Amino acid sequence: MTVSSITILLPLLILIGGGYLVGKVYSLSEGPLVRVVTDFFMPLLVFYSFCTVRIPPDEIGRLAGAVTFVVMAILGISWLFCKMMDLKLQAIAPPLIFMNSGFLGIPVMKLWGGLAAMNLIIIYDQIQTFYIFTLGIIIVTGSFSLKGLKEMIRSPLIWAILLGFGFNIGNVQVHNSLLGAMKFCGDAAPPLATFAIGITLNRYKLSLNSAVIVGIFLRMVLGLAFGMLAASIFGFSGQGAVVVSVASGLPSAVFSVVLPLRYGVDSKFASSVLVLSTLLSLFALPFMFFTAAWVFPG
Repeated sequence: MTVSSITILLPLLILIGGGYLVGKVYSLSEGPLVRVVTDFFMPLLVFYSFCTVRIPPDEIGRLAGAVTFVVMAILGISWLFCKMMDLKLQAIAPPLIFMNSGFLGIPVMKLWGGLAAMNLIIIYDQIQTFYIFTLGIIIVTGSFSLKGLKEMIRSPLIWAILLGFGFNIGNVQVHNSLLGAMKFCGDAAPPLATFAIGITLNRYKLSLNSAVIVGIFLRMVLGLAFGMLAASIFGFSGQGAVVVSVASGLPSAVFSVVLPLRYGVDSKFASSVLVLSTLLSLFALPFMFFTAAWVFPG
């Protein structure tokens, strides 16, 4: 499988650049847009995908295994990194563990591999979203708090995941008119999410130091490596293996900055890794696809 850099990057560059310019001119914050995307558009896209694509439960299980492997492997590396550099795990781990498999990953995979690749990354992302609102909160707060549990219960994404998964394995049929409406709304999620990344670039201040450089390496290079290892362990090949591999090497998730901010944890490191890894990914994505496709020819 080969990847055309222009085909992959041009729509992303337009959306991210547009978000950056609009955010600069109108002094916008990405917060409300992120909330709208994650609480309305993305849940509809997730539920629609579960209802229309009958991915076998065993493949969903293998995706869950792959995501869990990547998350736990990078969590272990993050813990070692913090011990060696005398850093706080609460501030360092989230941007290293959690990748932007939703806001960036979904549009990238749709451009690269069409609906089949997009549906895989949606499930990958929702499994990771579950970890963000459980493991992520535990890491940032240092414990599993009642506040974190309430946050998880209130998340429409979590309910979309659970209901969509139930409808999928139960083969529950949804009326075509309702599916059409959900598709119409859900199709807005990838471009709006990518646009929000552009706005994000205006907000966070950059600090480039050795810890940030190592953090970007751990997030993207080791993420890609662990993703390829996970794809092999859990029996993925061809397009599925490329999706798992590249998704695992994507830049830091927006929520890796949002969570520390929400719970009063210093977010300077997370902000720098988020912005710099996002900018770097625009040039690294073709290499990631090429490497994964070379390792897993389809």
